[in-house]
Amino acid sequence: MTMINRRKLLKLSAAGVATIGASGLVRSANARTRNVTVASLFADDKPETKIWLKISELVEAKLPGRFKFNIVRSGALGGEKEVAEGVRLGSIQASLSTVSSLSGWVPELQILDLPFLFRDGEHVRRVVTGDTGADLKSKLASQQFVAVDFINYGARHLLTKEPVTKSVELEGKKIRVIQSPLHTKLWSAFGTTPVGIPITETYNALATGVADAMDLTKSAYAGFKLYEVVPYMTETGHIWASGVVYYGAAFWSQLDDEEKKVLSDASREGALYFNQLIVEDEAKSVELALSKGGKLLKPEDYDAWQKGAQGVWQDFAGTVGGIDRIHAIQAA
Repeated sequence: MTMINRRKLLKLSAAGVATIGASGLVRSANARTRNVTVASLFADDKPETKIWLKISELVEAKLPGRFKFNIVRSGALGGEKEVAEGVRLGSIQASLSTVSSLSGWVPELQILDLPFLFRDGEHVRRVVTGDTGADLKSKLASQQFVAVDFINYGARHLLTKEPVTKSVELEGKKIRVIQSPLHTKLWSAFGTTPVGIPITETYNALATGVADAMDLTKSAYAGFKLYEVVPYMTETGHIWASGVVYYGAAFWSQLDDEEKKVLSDASREGALYFNQLIVEDEAKSVELALSKGGKLLKPEDYDAWQKGAQGVWQDFAGTVGGIDRIHAIQAA
């Protein structure tokens, strides 16, 4: 029988303690609380904030004490582009964004912004959960944005100071646009002068005459109280405003596999919750806007609206993957 001498026994014991200690350190490191600063453009009553309250609850249920969500509300951290820069730099860990505002980094996202391409919210969802969505997520990841799921803000409609139902009535007007080449091209096609203004500065721009009109979803129309400065909403529904729930790559890379899975699952569930909330919030928002003097109008000569806008398809076909890809999405 081989005997283990005292010195060898001590070495084996020390090695065992070191192994146990190392695994303990790993567990301790993983168990520390991670702070997650989240930027929201709205207050607690809007879907843009409710989604993060939902995500934080779901994460806490799976990983108690592992994450602390600090949701900074009401656009206090800036508009979408400023927030995106903060996420890339690491000062903000997560947010939502329209694809329009991220198209400066990933131009291919503009395929989701093409006017009169999507029939309804279900059509959009089929596309973003398929190959197109997967490809766009990959391109966002290459720009330091970890997009865990897509969301739907609803259709965009025209907002004006004076009633506008025909596209020709827009000629000569100054229109606030998302700072995106596609949106600029779209409204230029109708004879307007596009002015790129962050959403957080839009109310003042409209109130002071910097802009005469804009387009936006029904939910955000009420959220920013824009019915006070552009009381007329023409229900053009020209663009279905897609967005993403996203995290910064620097933050994401620090997570272990379990943390990534829990955050991803919670965010996907949050995205579906958000889409449901938007539908409900639109009805409430329209009711509020009407009670405050807002007016809903139906567009006239809808074919003219579509004809003026669809020239954008040809202009951006090369950017978004070709006209055949656009037609395939149209038929999906």
